[in-house]
Amino acid sequence: MLLELLLLLISASILVSGVLAVWLDNLLPAMVSAGLASLFAAASYVLLAAPDVAMAEAAIGAGLSTLIFLYAIRKTRTGED
Repeated sequence: MLLELLLLLISASILVSGVLAVWLDNLLPAMVSAGLASLFAAASYVLLAAPDVAMAEAAIGAGLSTLIFLYAIRKTRTGED
């Protein structure tokens, strides 16, 4: 029962983070929100007893791709004022 409630809460967090990533106008908070959605997905994989998938999602989805996107946003904004 507790596991199902926790999974429901994490699933709602994934949905809210995903909607925020699409809805926000500023790229930096939108990318952070997308990274959070991926991090919540990794947490749900841990709860579903798939630690190998959770580690891959956390490392690649929440970690590496978020850093690459944040670096790209920073590099493209250096010419703007």
